Amino acid sequence: MSEPEIVRTNDAAQLAQSAASRLAKLIVSAETAERDFHLVLTGGGVGIQTLAALRDEAKASGMKWSHVHLWWGDERFLPEGDAERNETQAREALIDDIDIPADNVHPMPASDGTDLAEVERAATNYSAALSVAARGEGPVPEFDVCLLGLGPDAHVASLFPGLPGVREDGAAAVAVHDSPKPPPTRVSLTLSSINTARQVWVLAAGESKAEAVRLGLSGASVDEAPVAGVKGGEKTVFWLDEASASKL
Repeated sequence: MSEPEIVRTNDAAQLAQSAASRLAKLIVSAETAERDFHLVLTGGGVGIQTLAALRDEAKASGMKWSHVHLWWGDERFLPEGDAERNETQAREALIDDIDIPADNVHPMPASDGTDLAEVERAATNYSAALSVAARGEGPVPEFDVCLLGLGPDAHVASLFPGLPGVREDGAAAVAVHDSPKPPPTRVSLTLSSINTARQVWVLAAGESKAEAVRLGLSGASVDEAPVAGVKGGEKTVFWLDEASASKL
């Protein structure tokens, strides 16, 4: 696989618009080819900005969504509808305003608010849903694009430095306990699942992400910088603004 592509933009708004425009073209291309398009969503500031920009792009172009399946890279294990859930934010930014079949939206399970041990079952159930969608061809469907946010500590999805989930490769999704970033309990795709994607896009904006970007592109160990372990099957793209690219 070739070296990661680096796309530098002026600021977060331009980053979101540029990423959304390219993503829209890929979605339309899949429709033209009469095939499904599997997209993994992310949360975070610039991630949600990108989804909002994609919504606007879709409205302007009349883009079709019937062939698109939406998945999540990670989720905060909170009750359904909680404002901190990535699903809730994605619905507000994108999903509620597009004509996508309900069965094509695959959120990670929500907490009932009482049983924290339930998160293990949630991870198992999401792994099972991914396997069903893969139709026997692998543990997950072939994701076309996996969107990932990037934390200042170089985490992606909910795979944090030093936590065991970073090295997990026996499951499609794992439960995350004791996350250093609240809430402490989460569900995340594993690196092996993320790396099945044809394209993996890392979205990073702001000076606080500059060191994490540097580590991700410098060959650091995944234990120190989980972002260093992401590799799309065809392409890996780092979408950066000038601030996050300042240490390259």
